[in-house]
Amino acid sequence: MNRAARAFWLGSPGQGEIRDVVLPDPAEGEVVVRSLYSGVSRGTETLVFRGGVPENQHAVMRAPFQEGDFPAPVKYGYLNVGLVEEGPDDLVGRTVFCLYPHQTRYVVPATAVTPVPDTVPAARAVLAGTVETAVNALWDARPLVGDRIAVVGGGMVGCSVAALLARFPGVRVQLVDADPARAKVAEALGVGFAQPADALGDLDLVVHASATEQGLARSLELLSPEGTVLELSWYGDRKVSLPLGEAFHSRRLVIRSSQVGTVSPARANRSYADRLALALELLADPALDALVTGESAFEELPEVMPRLASGEVPALCHRVRYGTSA
Repeated sequence: MNRAARAFWLGSPGQGEIRDVVLPDPAEGEVVVRSLYSGVSRGTETLVFRGGVPENQHAVMRAPFQEGDFPAPVKYGYLNVGLVEEGPDDLVGRTVFCLYPHQTRYVVPATAVTPVPDTVPAARAVLAGTVETAVNALWDARPLVGDRIAVVGGGMVGCSVAALLARFPGVRVQLVDADPARAKVAEALGVGFAQPADALGDLDLVVHASATEQGLARSLELLSPEGTVLELSWYGDRKVSLPLGEAFHSRRLVIRSSQVGTVSPARANRSYADRLALALELLADPALDALVTGESAFEELPEVMPRLASGEVPALCHRVRYGTSA
């Protein structure tokens, strides 16, 4: 079996490169996976790409199969779908999801891969990590039947949350984003859309995912008394100012954090594997294809990543495809 592979590395902040890799022979209980697709999680990965991970968060932000250290050189990523070429008989030939960086082939423990259900196309399964974040967020948020909810920030995570909320009975969901082009995505997901100034207020819950202080301030304005903002944004090394005077205390508003690094305390009896398997099951819904807004070949990543980071290439999830001879 060919042990050669290629991997995308951040050589220095803002500068990506493809490096040759020689894979080790798999040990017992390990699998060799040939990548079919990977996904660029635009918010987190572009923050890493520009070198914006705060020093005190270097350990927290490590991806499961990251190599190198922040700010660079580092091999980073966590949305990979591939085909098992070697390993246990029950996995060989299976399409699997793994929290692995952008690399043509790789070797990992068999326990690190999750089979993709037959109902989910491999090209859509790259969304599993982000839908898993949305699942954890909604476990934290605990929406109720009939709630009035807004998701502020129509990026990859915000749209995933909106897509899952669209399935809740009696819930009114509005996706709020400054980009009017997100209206088409909202329509595909089955939720309403508004720009920030036109968003409906008097809400029970706002899920904030815009990663801007303006978005967080607007989220507080949209709440009804005793309403909750669930904060999903990752700000990296940026400071955020908030209007916590005014009516914040008299209206008894709540800001709660949510982070996918731990399973929500509301579902402490579930494992990481349970959460990821659920996310993959939910990806049977073809409406979620609306979250993949661009695609390029693996070899193009050094040129594509700077354009994603600058916003020149607008994207929710940018999908990376690998050749059959990867």
